[in-house]
Amino acid sequence: MEPIIIVLIILVVLVFIALIKTIQVIPQASAAIVERFGRYTRTLNAGLNIVVPFIDSIRNRIDLREQVVPFPPQPVITQDNLVVNIDTVIYYQVTDARAATYEVASYIQAIEQLTVTTLRNIIGGMDLERTLTSREEINAALRGVLDEATGKWGIRVNRVELKAIEPPTSIQDSMEKQMRADRDKRAAILQAEGVRQSQILTAEGEKQSSILRAEGEAKAAALRAEGEAQAIRVVFESIHAGDPDQKLLSYQYLQMLPKIAEGDANKLWIVPSEIGDALKGLGGALGNFNPAGGGSIPKPSSPNREAPPID
Repeated sequence: MEPIIIVLIILVVLVFIALIKTIQVIPQASAAIVERFGRYTRTLNAGLNIVVPFIDSIRNRIDLREQVVPFPPQPVITQDNLVVNIDTVIYYQVTDARAATYEVASYIQAIEQLTVTTLRNIIGGMDLERTLTSREEINAALRGVLDEATGKWGIRVNRVELKAIEPPTSIQDSMEKQMRADRDKRAAILQAEGVRQSQILTAEGEKQSSILRAEGEAKAAALRAEGEAQAIRVVFESIHAGDPDQKLLSYQYLQMLPKIAEGDANKLWIVPSEIGDALKGLGGALGNFNPAGGGSIPKPSSPNREAPPID
């Protein structure tokens, strides 16, 4: 009985192992290469798959998702004989599991070496300044070469990015000094432009203020002149409406004489020639005036004085 039990146990173990080898579960976004007696038979896709146990074997399981591989810094010589270290990042995806398994021994290593050689060819035709400012151009050229070369390997390169471009330390110091000088120059130019603009605006403001002040003074003078002319016209019309005689005008003229002499600066007073006519008119008016109700005021008689005899 014991040998039979041992045989049954062995058979159960063999059946269990056969079931395990027969049923293959492939995860989503993955693929498996099946070989029969060392020869490629088929590619297992995601899901439950049945293979022949002990005859078929799983050669390789490949992840079909997009992969990101950073490569270490690579020293590259530019056209002006400067060594720069460039870090690259490759985004790739396996599109053909069979080609990725049988067309190249290690597609990761192959992509890395191809990236290094392509970078040296591209950067070797550029100087340092162009290298630092042409990342998009380098990325596009590198992606084109890699995508064309890796197509037969069942690999599609989606993106290539230059993570860092590091020039030598001495060049970095020189670049920093140049950038600092450029910033100082731009700051000085902006400051000068600000001062110039401020002076222009100040001059424009003063000019506008002077123009407005002159226009105001002109308008004020015009209004004053117009007011004086209006006053003179009103006075003139009033005088003509009142029809004054010569005697009243002479009296008004004499009243204005003290006002003409007012002021501390009037050290010299010139008597107009018209004052004689005014006095004559006023004298005539007073001569005809009689306070008692008529008649003229008699002129005072002066005593007759004889002239002394001439010896």
